[in-house]
Amino acid sequence: MAIRGIHNTRDHMTVDEFKEWLKQFDTDGDGKISRNELREALRRRGGWFTTMRSGRALRQADKDNSGFVDESELENLIAFAQKDLGMKITAW
Repeated sequence: MAIRGIHNTRDHMTVDEFKEWLKQFDTDGDGKISRNELREALRRRGGWFTTMRSGRALRQADKDNSGFVDESELENLIAFAQKDLGMKITAW
């Protein structure tokens, strides 16, 4: 199953594909991902306990405590997705 032209998130994706997949949940278009936007991304991925997991992801990724994951913190979110969500995200 593909998600808007991106490989199934349960399989494998590149960093660029991950960014494009995540961008579709930036509903206000501010270039940052809020907890609610992240929760929706996890929910759409078929995840369980999305409120709890999105909170954990935000706490681990949001190093400046702004309440959002911005471009400079995306690597932290990728690390969380790989470690805690079992996603396979590679540079290429």
